[in-house]
Amino acid sequence: MAEFRLPKNSRIRKGQHFAAPDGVSNVRRFAVYRYDPDSGENPRVDTYEVDLDSCGPMVLDALIKIKNEVDPTLTFRRSCREGICGSCAMNIDGGNTLACTRAIDSIKGDVKIYPLPHMPVVKDLVPDLTNFYAQYASIKPWLQARTPPPPDQERLQSKEDQELINEPAACILCACCSTSCPSYWWNSDRYLGPAALLAAYRWLVDSRDDATGERLDELEDPFRLYRCHTIMNCTQTCPKDLNPAQAIAETKKMLVERRY
Repeated sequence: MAEFRLPKNSRIRKGQHFAAPDGVSNVRRFAVYRYDPDSGENPRVDTYEVDLDSCGPMVLDALIKIKNEVDPTLTFRRSCREGICGSCAMNIDGGNTLACTRAIDSIKGDVKIYPLPHMPVVKDLVPDLTNFYAQYASIKPWLQARTPPPPDQERLQSKEDQELINEPAACILCACCSTSCPSYWWNSDRYLGPAALLAAYRWLVDSRDDATGERLDELEDPFRLYRCHTIMNCTQTCPKDLNPAQAIAETKKMLVERRY
């Protein structure tokens, strides 16, 4: 399992155990990371026994059931429950994914749930994504067109040009990829990470954008782009089956090609 950023000199301790009601037979145990920085206490792992006969099939369903019926203090993010918003990204069974699309039956043994790794923890399963979103904003994720738009229609693209942005535009900014990247773990203050670089690539290949040169100038830096060592964790963990590693490689290729 990935390492987590904890307060100095702290250790994860064994927490409370919440047993299932008597007479329940179809039970799964969920081991959930708990941490409240304001309490001054070390992180702990609480275990909850959940009756799957009265629970939905996904890990998020179990977390909602725990919060509603067992422990209202449990804190996590969630919104769409459809794998679209990215809010419920967390580390489940040792891998980063979305709780709303990870089936409980796909996990053997206890279901171990932690926040996204190597991020400061706001509380329990909620990571602090302030830096992550600031890096996304830094790549200027909007169309920069200097030519005036057509007077009576949109800025049109060919089918081939549109297909270039299909995949990178499908990123939901869940942060699963960036928080699975060892280069991002150690250099998140300077390396943009897979998610931001995938977003940057989406605009680099957009035929309607006129700022390709400026965008490449911003990325040509030993840390912002070139900390990527093609480990491929980002592509392996992406819950939307996107390929940030390929986008980063294509961006490096664009930088090389413009020199010649």
